[in-house]
Amino acid sequence: MAESVASAAVENVTNQAMECASPYLRYFFCYGEIVQDFTNQRNALKLRKQRVDTRVHEANRQIEVIYEDVEDWLKRAEKELEETQNLQDAIDHVKCFKWCPQWGWRYCLSKKLAEKTPIISDLLQTSNFAQVGYRGSLQGIEFITSTHFMDSKSSKSALNQIMEAMKAVNMIGLYGMPGVGKTTLAQEVGKHAGEQKLFDQVVMFTMSQNPNINNIQDKVADVFGLKFQTSSREGRAEELFKSMQRVNKILVIVDDLWEEFELKIIGIPFGDDHKGCKILLTTRRQQVCTKMNCQKEIQLGILSEDEAWVLFRDQAGLEGNSSALNNEAKKVAAQCKGLPLAIVVVAKALKGEGLDLNGWKAVNQRFKDSRHLDNEDFGDVLQPLKLSYDYLKKGNNQMTVNDIQMCFLLCSLFLEDKEIDIEILIVCGIGVGLFPNANSIEDKRNEMVMAFKKLQKSGLLLETDDADSVKMHDVVRDFAHWLTSTGGNRFMVKDKLKEWPDMVESFECYTAIALWNCSSNIKFPDKVKFSKLKTLILQGEDWVDLLVVSSTFFEEMKALQVLFLENVSFSTERFPSLPNLKTLCCVHCKLKNFSSSLTNLEVLALFKTRIYGISEELVKLSTLKYLSLHNFYEESGMIIQPSLIERLTNRLTSLQGCTMSQIL
Repeated sequence: MAESVASAAVENVTNQAMECASPYLRYFFCYGEIVQDFTNQRNALKLRKQRVDTRVHEANRQIEVIYEDVEDWLKRAEKELEETQNLQDAIDHVKCFKWCPQWGWRYCLSKKLAEKTPIISDLLQTSNFAQVGYRGSLQGIEFITSTHFMDSKSSKSALNQIMEAMKAVNMIGLYGMPGVGKTTLAQEVGKHAGEQKLFDQVVMFTMSQNPNINNIQDKVADVFGLKFQTSSREGRAEELFKSMQRVNKILVIVDDLWEEFELKIIGIPFGDDHKGCKILLTTRRQQVCTKMNCQKEIQLGILSEDEAWVLFRDQAGLEGNSSALNNEAKKVAAQCKGLPLAIVVVAKALKGEGLDLNGWKAVNQRFKDSRHLDNEDFGDVLQPLKLSYDYLKKGNNQMTVNDIQMCFLLCSLFLEDKEIDIEILIVCGIGVGLFPNANSIEDKRNEMVMAFKKLQKSGLLLETDDADSVKMHDVVRDFAHWLTSTGGNRFMVKDKLKEWPDMVESFECYTAIALWNCSSNIKFPDKVKFSKLKTLILQGEDWVDLLVVSSTFFEEMKALQVLFLENVSFSTERFPSLPNLKTLCCVHCKLKNFSSSLTNLEVLALFKTRIYGISEELVKLSTLKYLSLHNFYEESGMIIQPSLIERLTNRLTSLQGCTMSQIL
């Protein structure tokens, strides 16, 4: 009993002495305990770090944003494990020489272990993360993928204008013809805005002709990290509206807008609702920019010839610039007429074909003949153009749509790169019966002028420096020829005709034929049977050496409604009965023995045309509704007498349309 009490007293004194001498004596006498505690804590930290690393890896895989304190903890844990590895190695070294320890060295090790253990313990205590990350807002696939942006003169100018306009206005409209690169440029704007941190958030979505509002709302919500709590479109719009209002600066890119649209239907705050929200919209129809009250309208033009070649060469995988093969490839690139979509589609379709010089020549000829559109590889060129063409039906009745579409198709009958006089198009349009519900010729004229403006604003026709003419992009013209290659409206257009083409039975299916730059040496057949032909255009290649056509040539064209002649010499003395002919238009022609046998003629337009023996015949045209005489010459030695002028005037006052100028 006494020994037990004495032993307890000694232990108590020893402990008190240890506490008084602690921690220095503890480093000597509790080395094993210190080592064990350190080892346990360090192993626990390794295991805990592995678990946190696994959770972070899974969160990254789910594209979550990792919390900063988690990333900081991992860095500290990694640092402590690295720094204490040498201590662990030292412990293992001591175990190997435990029968002859170096007391001074073990004291130092014990001290270091004791100092590190609380740090490791603290890391363990702060490692219980409920979540290591959160679902962040999406940046938008448009801004993290390559856009193949072509830094052309036009696109660079438009980009600079947009970036400058965003400093001053809230609504910007970018318009241009289908395939010109509006979407690609808009994506580049979004990238610039993000990289330069001009906005807190950038979102881009596509409207298209029939927008899916729910899908658009989901896209915008993803970008802003919003989880909808309601299911109705209106409720989701309100949630989105309030969520976006909490973000100071926002750029919203509305791509491919076809008509006026209220953005609040989606939930986009704008104007007084959010002055920090700016809108960039893209459209192929300029009038959409106007209806959306865009404060800045910017047109995106086509590429220059050099820019087009660089894009084509890169997309087709060609090298260099000077080889004979590349010179032929340049001709193919030139056929795309600077339209980026056409260039990319054509180049990719031909890439890898291993074309030799003859192969490129064959491709070039196919383009000249507009036969490339038969290849399914070029469908991506046709699709956006077909959408624009079909969209003409929007907001118009079926009859008006057909008339507007026919105005478009009429333009395709004219030469490549030609500026087409609207007056010529109008007289042709009247002849084929466009806008039949219009009460007068003047009303028909107004309808057609509006139709051409609509086509220009839709990107299907191009504006020219002359307000009285329009122009059709060559790729769009090829598209029109593709449309008229089958179906009820079959067109044939040929240029630089050196001999009369072989007539086959299939030629009878054509409703419109245009033969341009016909050689004066061509021997025209006496008669040609075109039973369905409604429009015929004949042009000689020289206004001095005129193309001579016999009047009997037209005898079997009973359905003919429009006859357009340029640089042609012909006589109407024995002109056949053409019961449906409504329009006769002559430019730089020589017209002999003008006859009133054209009993149903409604439109007569003579431009710089020499006429023999016109006199009384004009007055006899009882069905005439529109007469246009510009710079026409009476070469039979007869001058129009004042009495005839008076009679013409009386006759013309009853006409629905008339212009007479410089009658000599």
